[in-house]
Amino acid sequence: MLTHRHGAYFISGVDTDSGKTYVTARMAAYLRHRGVSVITQKPVQTGCLTVADDLVEHRKVMGCGILPEDKEGRTCTYLFKKPCSPHLAARLEGVTIDPDRIDLDTRYLLGRYSVVLVEGAGGLMVPLNDDMLTIDYVASRRLPLVLVTTSKLGGINHALLSIEACKNRGIELPAIVFNRLPSDEQIMADDAYQQIKKFAMSLYPQVQMVDFRSSDSFWDVNL
Repeated sequence: MLTHRHGAYFISGVDTDSGKTYVTARMAAYLRHRGVSVITQKPVQTGCLTVADDLVEHRKVMGCGILPEDKEGRTCTYLFKKPCSPHLAARLEGVTIDPDRIDLDTRYLLGRYSVVLVEGAGGLMVPLNDDMLTIDYVASRRLPLVLVTTSKLGGINHALLSIEACKNRGIELPAIVFNRLPSDEQIMADDAYQQIKKFAMSLYPQVQMVDFRSSDSFWDVNL
């Protein structure tokens, strides 16, 4: 069964459209259905007008509907219209993303829930502002990272670079989710999984590899 420590976990992917939202939602649903007090946070959402689309998907999968913390704006600190990198979307609206403001919302949520799953925007190296990349935010806040990798062509390269970058920054990596969905090339997907697992375990011997095919994939993960 999926077990956990109380606290916040950052969910990031090897690139855009890696399946972060899909995975985050199902992790939250799995925990919630087993009695864990859990909420998801999307600190920065771009390409939206009024509501963070990713949070809507989270709540739909969790089966709980929009939560009070969503209405209070505590689960999405920054919402921007332009569907682009957070730093650029913010600049276009005359805003600078302040990591400390995100911290305040995370702490607020931790005051109400035992687990907060924080979904990043884009990949690990996406800039939050002119001075900080997403990966450096994760490292500076000492957040355990769940990395979502893919079975797509190029996924091995993206995954290995991301894992090495995490190791170089001293980031804790309790789990890697290999997202097979969708996968039309079984042979390629199987090989990618093995290559990523081999490399990851050479740097993080205790990392747990999740071969994600459905929400049941999380049954044996220990965060």
